[in-house]
Amino acid sequence: QVQLVESGGGLVQPGSSLRLSCTPSGFTLDGPAIGWFRQAPGKEREGVSCISSSGGGTAYADSVKGRFTISRDNAKNTLYLQMNSLKPEDTGVYYCAARWGVCSWHSVRYDYWGQGTQVTVSS
Repeated sequence: QVQLVESGGGLVQPGSSLRLSCTPSGFTLDGPAIGWFRQAPGKEREGVSCISSSGGGTAYADSVKGRFTISRDNAKNTLYLQMNSLKPEDTGVYYCAARWGVCSWHSVRYDYWGQGTQVTVSS
């Protein structure tokens, strides 16, 4: 059974850092592209970052470029999203999703989703 489980969210102050984790079961990370998406209350889900199946390609939304870093540890079969210099506008539920294809910013193109982890940035 294919599953994705996110963890690492929380309540932090602006300027702080968090590291989200995404751990799959039923497949290894060298199979699909993995995307991170987020959804704020009342807003559409938006793509944040993506890493290719090879791990050699990464992409970031302009809003997080230079602050967020996507990476993976194949030995632990875990993917990470390191988030630095967090801003209140980064608040939302963060999801990881798997897609057997190239990275895409379109959430409908992803095959499997985790349950999400809440990130709240507030003073």
